[in-house]
Order: sequence, then C-alpha cells, then structure tokens
Amino acid sequence: MKRLLSIELQKIWKNRASRVLTLSYFILLTFIALIASIKFDLGPFQFHLAEMGIFNFPFIWHFNTYIAAILKFFLAIVIVSMMANEYSYGTLKQNLIDSLSKKEFIASKFLTVVVLSGISTVFVFVMSMILGLCFSSYNEIGIIFSDLDYILAYFVKLVGFFSFCLFLGILVKRSAFALGFLLVWNILEGIAKGLLKFQLFPNSNNDEFVMQFFPLEAMSNLIVEPFTRLSVVKSIGTQIGIENFKNYGVPWLEIFIVIGWTVIFMLMSYNLLKKRDL
Repeated sequence: MKRLLSIELQKIWKNRASRVLTLSYFILLTFIALIASIKFDLGPFQFHLAEMGIFNFPFIWHFNTYIAAILKFFLAIVIVSMMANEYSYGTLKQNLIDSLSKKEFIASKFLTVVVLSGISTVFVFVMSMILGLCFSSYNEIGIIFSDLDYILAYFVKLVGFFSFCLFLGILVKRSAFALGFLLVWNILEGIAKGLLKFQLFPNSNNDEFVMQFFPLEAMSNLIVEPFTRLSVVKSIGTQIGIENFKNYGVPWLEIFIVIGWTVIFMLMSYNLLKKRDL
C-alpha cells in the first residue's frame, strides 16, 4: 500500500495543474490568518475581527473548519482530475496490465483521498492552534482542547466529499463533466429540499429528517455556520427580537451517515470499475 500511495502522490505532484491547485488550496487556508488583521471603519462603528472572538478557544475550531471546508473544491478538482487522467493517458489500463488488481487500484485511490484529507486536517489543526494561542482570550487547557469534534467532523467531511468526487470521476471519466454532475447533484438536492419543506411537510420538521440522509446535505450538516454563534451577532438578534435556537454541535448521526455514504461511494466505484470493459 505504501508503494501504491507513493505512486498516486507522484502522479498528483508531477501534474502541473494538480500541483498548482493543491498548493493554492493550502496557501488559501493560510489566508484565514489574515482575517486577524482586518479592521472595518464605518464612521462611528469600528471593529476588529480578531477582537470579536473568532479566534477564541474553543470557537476557533468551529470557525476555521467551516471556512476551510468551503475551500475543499480545490482538492475536489484534483481528485476528479486524478481519476480522469487515468482514462485520458491510458495509465489505468497499463496499471492493470502490470498486474495491479482493480481492488488494489481503488484502494490506492481511496488511500490517497484519506491522506489528502488527513494532511488538510492536520494543517487546519496546527494553524488553528497557533492562531488561538496568539489571539484567544481563553488559554486554559480544558478550554483549548474542548470542541475538537469539529476537527473530526472536518476530516470525515473531506473523506466523504472526495470519495463522492472519486466515484464521479470513475463514472463520467472526464473531469469537467464529473464536476458538472456534482453541481447538478447539488441543485437536485436543493430542489428536493424545497419540495419537502414547502410541499410535502410544510408544517413540520420532517423535511430536515429526510434531507439529512442525502449525501451532500449530510456533509453540510456536519459543520453548520458559526457566525450566529458570536456574542456580537447574538446581542444584535436579541435587540431586534430574534431568538436563536440553533444547535451548533457536531451531530454524531451525521458522522455515521457520511461514513456510510463514503463506504457506498467506494463500493460503487469498485463495482463500476470491475464491470467496465477497459
């Protein structure tokens, strides 16, 4: 497996487009640190984002994983291109000719997905720890290491999303069409959500119960938006009479749902490759 992973990572690094996208992803992640220096001056209203508490422990785990997850599409393009290039350059057929089994081929791709997700997770963890130690008002050990389930949720979210992208790359064979299919699927889930909410279950929360089992929705539910959790936003909401009852925690059911979808995507990828005439 170590040899297979080494081969896959070399394929990514030696491909100029994949190398640029991967480096851009991690460079953009470091830009989160620049938020600390942003100051808004709107006449009598002046505020410094870092002073609003976005880098306070344990809120920083929630904020940084949410922002970092938005940037996952850079690596998604790399994953899809990685699979599409296997067909375009004929390396898939050559690998199978050179005695690599289809199961080993899929395992090497999934291992690459896990490693890229793991590297990104460690990167976000280290960056968040540094920013938190520099700017957080709370530095007690118990507070620093609370809410670390956001880091786990981030890792699970990346693995699930990239597994979906890998499956689409195998299904469609072309990176542009695979990414287009991903966009279409996202739109379809949005339409389904609207139909459930406004047509089938207009007077209940059953739409949320059903939608949590959709792949992209389940991944989205792992880390909800953190902005309304800030004390400044809460106080504004209280002043205008808006109560916030949102649950900001990581839902463990969603973690198991995403893990389930990850298994399904990999099994479908293997079955598709096994049945396909290459």
